[in-house]
Amino acid sequence: MAGISRRKFFQSTGYLTAGMMLSETEKIFADSSNKAKSVRFGIVGTGNRGRSLLGTLLNMTNVEVKALCDIDELALQAASSIVTKAGGEKPDEYSENEHSFRKLMDRDDIDAVIIATPWQWHTPMAVYCMKAGKYAGVEVPAALSIEDCWELVNTSETTKVPCMMMENWSFRRDNLAVLKMIRQGLLGKIVHCHCAHSHDCIDHWFFDNKTGKDRWPAEYLLKYNRDQYPTHSVGPVYSWMDIGCGDYLDTLTSTATDSFGINDMFIRRFGPDHPGAKRKYAQGDIVTTVVKTKKGKSLVINYDMQLPRPYDNRWMIQGTRGIYDEARSSVYITGKSPAYHQWEPFEPYQEKYEHNWWKQEFQGGHGGTDFLELKLFVETVRNKTQTPLDVYDAVLMSCIVPLSGQSIEAGSAPLKVPDFTRGKWETNKPKFALEV
Repeated sequence: MAGISRRKFFQSTGYLTAGMMLSETEKIFADSSNKAKSVRFGIVGTGNRGRSLLGTLLNMTNVEVKALCDIDELALQAASSIVTKAGGEKPDEYSENEHSFRKLMDRDDIDAVIIATPWQWHTPMAVYCMKAGKYAGVEVPAALSIEDCWELVNTSETTKVPCMMMENWSFRRDNLAVLKMIRQGLLGKIVHCHCAHSHDCIDHWFFDNKTGKDRWPAEYLLKYNRDQYPTHSVGPVYSWMDIGCGDYLDTLTSTATDSFGINDMFIRRFGPDHPGAKRKYAQGDIVTTVVKTKKGKSLVINYDMQLPRPYDNRWMIQGTRGIYDEARSSVYITGKSPAYHQWEPFEPYQEKYEHNWWKQEFQGGHGGTDFLELKLFVETVRNKTQTPLDVYDAVLMSCIVPLSGQSIEAGSAPLKVPDFTRGKWETNKPKFALEV
């Protein structure tokens, strides 16, 4: 490994005795002897998402951005300007080629790296980052293949360096309140859950909304038929269902519709003669994945990013004593809800079961979730503790991508989900979002 040696890094930081195995996120906002210690960041990927996370980081105290990397020099300059306008020193820039990120990660003056690049780079960059002894904060999804998942797990276990996938919906205010309700037994024993990522992204995220030209994610619609973006769906759900800490995904079956919506969008927006209107896309419009857990629960996951619709996650969690429905913003709890078998508003429960992480002021994107997520990540780097979402969470969320594609290709055949914890899920205790 170039730069500081891994042995020297471990000796200087104490990871071998403290970092990998500790989970102290419940203490994140408590007073700390390290609270004045500056955390030094590198950012790889300075497009819209990278610059958004950069701006949020710069709103935190004792955070320095030392270096930026992107092959798009205009994006790189825009990100550098954000740092200097916020009062920071001009960061070093790396843009020579697609592997310039290695030079950034090999630096001795960086503690952690945020990776916000196109998907295919997430695993190789996070792996190199951990081998370079830096905390890896990687955007979603963290992996695109089962081999990628295992490489992330094996690297984190070998280096003892944490890797956190930046799944912000796990940190939403409402989702954390629901988690608290479940842990206090309001819904009884959890039986079933539904979740979705229903977000019409076809005319701006996958393709340019003015010309219809391909943007980088378009490649995946042309080549693959799978749930391309499952982590926003399952992020909060796994903690609700104790996946990885008492239960685990067992078998998975996925079914896709044919592809109609992409061609129709091009016809509506650009006319039937546009090249995009005539191409064949591998990606079906809606993918439905059904999972059975090892403890007999069921989970339905929908991918729906290509048809006209308002944004919707459609989270629903059903237990033996009650149900929460995000789309209705409602709950029903047997013996507690005032009207028999009728919904009641979620808002009073949100206030009553407010999670401690949200009992403060927040700022930044996605309703404050980005700030909270990054705040927690920064403090774990500062205190050399495990991240709130660990590498096992990252791969369990991400493995839906390749497994759904394999199941669809095999005629919706059921597949076994690999045990990335090597059996530890049976004895692992819940650790995410614990309150003191």
